[in-house]
Amino acid sequence: MILPKDILKRYWGHSSFRNLQEEIIEAVISKKDVFTLLPTGAGKSLCYQIPALSKEGICLVISPLISLMKDQIEQLERKGIKALTIESNTSVDQIVTLFDNLKYGKYKFLYLSPERLNSEFILNKIKQIQVNLIAVDEAHCISEWGHDFRPSYRLIHKVREIHPDVNVIALTATATKKVAEDIIENLNLKGTAIFKKSFFRENLAYLVIENENKIGKLEEIFKKNPHPTIIYVGSRRKTEEISNLINLRGYSSTFYHGGMTSESKSKSFNSWMKEEQLIMVATNAFGMGIDKSNVKIVVHLDLPASIENYVQEAGRAGRNGEKSFSVILQNDNDINSFKKNKLESYPTIKEIKIVHEKLYQYFQIARGELRDGSLDFNFLKFCETYNFSHKKTTNIFQILIKNNIIEIGSKYSKKSTIIFKISSNRLAKQHYNKKLTKKLIDFILRSHGGVFQKEVSINEFKIAKSLQINSLTVRNELNVLDQIGIIDYKEANSNEELTFLTPREDDKTINRISSSIEKFLHNQIQKSEDLIYFIKNNNVCRSIQLSHYFGEKKALKCSICDVCISEKKNSRSGIEKDILKLFNHKKEISQKEIIFSIDEDEKAILIHLRYLMSRNKIGITNNNKFFIL
Repeated sequence: MILPKDILKRYWGHSSFRNLQEEIIEAVISKKDVFTLLPTGAGKSLCYQIPALSKEGICLVISPLISLMKDQIEQLERKGIKALTIESNTSVDQIVTLFDNLKYGKYKFLYLSPERLNSEFILNKIKQIQVNLIAVDEAHCISEWGHDFRPSYRLIHKVREIHPDVNVIALTATATKKVAEDIIENLNLKGTAIFKKSFFRENLAYLVIENENKIGKLEEIFKKNPHPTIIYVGSRRKTEEISNLINLRGYSSTFYHGGMTSESKSKSFNSWMKEEQLIMVATNAFGMGIDKSNVKIVVHLDLPASIENYVQEAGRAGRNGEKSFSVILQNDNDINSFKKNKLESYPTIKEIKIVHEKLYQYFQIARGELRDGSLDFNFLKFCETYNFSHKKTTNIFQILIKNNIIEIGSKYSKKSTIIFKISSNRLAKQHYNKKLTKKLIDFILRSHGGVFQKEVSINEFKIAKSLQINSLTVRNELNVLDQIGIIDYKEANSNEELTFLTPREDDKTINRISSSIEKFLHNQIQKSEDLIYFIKNNNVCRSIQLSHYFGEKKALKCSICDVCISEKKNSRSGIEKDILKLFNHKKEISQKEIIFSIDEDEKAILIHLRYLMSRNKIGITNNNKFFIL
């Protein structure tokens, strides 16, 4: 067996491990089941990668995100380590070849989504390979109380049944005490070695700032800290809008979101990594697998989805150990919008049943029937046909997908794009046959920046809602404008492949999982309330609040968050008032008398005496006695 430190040096170029890594790796190598709770940036991946490389066989990694799997595979391959995953469109013949490569091609890692474990064919293939470790990444997904519950994670027990002698390591960056217990129970971990690193980050200042002029506040931040920065926003459209605003004010930024092409993502990511542009404006699609230690500031311009999301995103700052900042810019409007959007987007069981039933009706599937194969599906047309809310129906579809009722391509909400082919001057002189055409163009110009310079993503459904017409009319009008040469309109291919995984049973299907869905929805609402409470609680140190949320009861004040800073200011103001009051009774007072008269720390009193002198509030005599000016 190759020694862990030798592997670390050979492939990662480091001579020593970070805190807890070595202990975790030793426990895994000694074939113990391991639960690992390490904050973002603490190097969780090494905790299963090094043990897997130290012995014969393949490490099976269960991970929920395709993008994260691909990123980790690319990182391993750059180091000369062979790894594979099974992509969604892989044929049976290709899967057979892939497993042959695993057996005979010196591969060390197979990354799989949990949904793949539904396939008896794939399980049978896994049975035929030598597995040396099962790693469950983002393990909180197995818990109904986690912030991203994935029912398919419960299928991991099938792999354990196939390879009962192989140990398991469960890894997560965000788990409350309840979630941690749930992970250990659901994975059936035996004699578990538990490793937890404190969420306390002594170099990370959590600042929740109430501000109406957010762009102005960003400028203040950039002037004081011209360092690598991430700004998180709540929508894809907003990434580009905020980036453009920042650039117009003389700062250098780029943007990133899940709807961009791979080429655009790579270009944007690399320019930020190389610090050609210091500021990255992104949705939460940006962050997984980032290895940039000198990020100084993470700003949330919109509220994060939950405390778990916030801790992960904020934790991307200050990984080099230097003082860094996590800033939430918020106001009452943000909180009201957050509440409204969350409540409006969470469906009831009744609404889930209606959408589920209409989905079968849409394809004219009879009760008791299971339609074989994939079907062409247009999400927007489906919503329009039954007058369903786009946002709420998206969430319902996610629930149906997570509960293995349907399977659908991830691109069903992909945006269309437009770019104007004529100049703005020529457009202003254009005449139209219909008022609606002019109204549509004016709306696009107002709401979408840069439409004369580059292709801009649009959402026909949202445009239609704003103009109080239907999206089919919007698409028809845009197609006409495309035909007469005013714009280049690329309508998104919304027809995706949808597969029904269960026969049509209408309410019975949902009734079987209704308690699980209700628990999940209740949990999501609770998490929203926990986040709002955290933001509004200006009385308890932010680090203590976060530590308590994740079950650490003996947390210390950080002294650098907005709450602690505010306390210091109030304390300073109180000490200054107490010092000045002393002069009501005596004109001149010695330093010893002041220290004796005020019940505060001596160092603090001396600091405030110097501060009062610097502001010409008090003076000092030749006899070293203070007097009021």
